[in-house]
Amino acid sequence: MTAFELDLLATPKAVPELRHRLRALDHEVRLCATELLTNVIDHLGAGTPVTVRVTGTAQGRTRVEVTDPDAHALPALKPVTDTAESGRGLALIDALARRWGVDQGPDHKTVWCELPARAAPFRPGPRA
Repeated sequence: MTAFELDLLATPKAVPELRHRLRALDHEVRLCATELLTNVIDHLGAGTPVTVRVTGTAQGRTRVEVTDPDAHALPALKPVTDTAESGRGLALIDALARRWGVDQGPDHKTVWCELPARAAPFRPGPRA
């Protein structure tokens, strides 16, 4: 069962809006969701349609997913240097998440991460 699902256009304005919608969740969940959304903006372009989902797993983890329509532009974890101007988002997700990955379909991909049980599961709050 999906606890949270939102279809939106990946734009810079959507990042704080998503963070606000997820305000009932732990900081790590909000951070990973917005980093995955920002990656879509940076690598596919503003205005790309996405679906953001936050669910619980059978292992008690919180799973964050962002699905976009480009099955071929895959994220890659790269070494980050002190002077690098980009590349920290996926490194941050790699550091925070218990695991992360990509599920590819014929016309889309879903980049996901699972946060440890210490991250609070989704608790529905008032709609904004």
